[in-house]
Amino acid sequence: MSKERKLENYGFATKSIHAGESPNYSQGAAGDVVAPIHLTTTYAWHNPEQKVSDFDYVRSGNPTRKAYEEKLAAIENVRYGLAFASGLAAETTIFQTLLRPGDHVIGFDDLYGGTRRLLDDVFNYLSVSYIDLTDLELFRRSIRPETKMLWIESPTNPLIKICDIRALAEIAHSKGIIVVVDNTFMSPYFQQPAALGADIILHSTTKYIGGHSDVLGGAIMTSDDALYEKLKAAQNNCGAVLPPFDCYLNMRGIKTLAVRMEQHQKNALRIAEFLENHPKVKRVLYPGLPSHPQHELTKKQASGYGGMVSFELKGELSDAVKFMDKLSLFVTAESLGGVESLIELPVKMTHVHVAKEVCDAIGISDTLIRMSVGIENVEDLLADLEQAL
Repeated sequence: MSKERKLENYGFATKSIHAGESPNYSQGAAGDVVAPIHLTTTYAWHNPEQKVSDFDYVRSGNPTRKAYEEKLAAIENVRYGLAFASGLAAETTIFQTLLRPGDHVIGFDDLYGGTRRLLDDVFNYLSVSYIDLTDLELFRRSIRPETKMLWIESPTNPLIKICDIRALAEIAHSKGIIVVVDNTFMSPYFQQPAALGADIILHSTTKYIGGHSDVLGGAIMTSDDALYEKLKAAQNNCGAVLPPFDCYLNMRGIKTLAVRMEQHQKNALRIAEFLENHPKVKRVLYPGLPSHPQHELTKKQASGYGGMVSFELKGELSDAVKFMDKLSLFVTAESLGGVESLIELPVKMTHVHVAKEVCDAIGISDTLIRMSVGIENVEDLLADLEQAL
């Protein structure tokens, strides 16, 4: 037996530590405070008609993954969590399970390059409209009879645009459209899309949830019973599940998510303010700045601003490359959300497969730089940026 905990009555940090990990106080149990890593791939049966436990094969279920999925659901304040081998594996499961050839998807014009590549190259039997979702009237005009899904990133990658999730969800639901929100950039700590009307919340857990740049993963969270049953069946049938050790690493990461996100944000705001006042910087994109066009909306629908900052240098591509080459603490690398500060040039890295005319049209210039601000001493980070500029 385990001592009963009504976790819904507790705060975020408490749920992130305790959800899915209640010690078993039964006679003979070890009383693990941390959920153990179950590495077995199969489970014994008493006989062909009676299983020893609820588990039979690791692809279908695993005690470590079960604990992790319960923790995922708790931090997003929904009923169900599903763990996948990567963020793109989670996206693939959504597209192939819930959509059919000819269905129409509306997505932000500034989507993560990997999501665009998945839609354009793999799920090319779908019709996709990439639009500016900050424009509610444009969204209304873009809906077709065959529109089945709205795909939101807020903030977007890499232009840090924020859309009104609640207003978009109300419009979408009036037309029977499923609303998916990629909540990777804000994390569940700063934003809870389910409370704003999202049907499905997606994460690349490789980022802030894992938090240490050492474990790959993706997650789907929902409170919709029917959607959960379909996605759970697809998780089992397709097999892109997260291994037990990776589940353990992600659970460990979640336990410090609250304190990490606070420091990410604190550092990001200082750096954004510094960059906004630097003569060699053309513009800074960070929702915590009053100059951000959706600053007030962010305050309304999120409890913070996150740790992602994008900025555009004055000059040309060679200037951006030279600047990044001079940095010493900021590591030039793709990905984000780790404790260390990372920096990248989208046109040459994360968005290299996006056509130049598309990048130009939506504002991803040759000198636009995306920064994942870590939790180092901020004065050291500022000094690094100053000398490089």
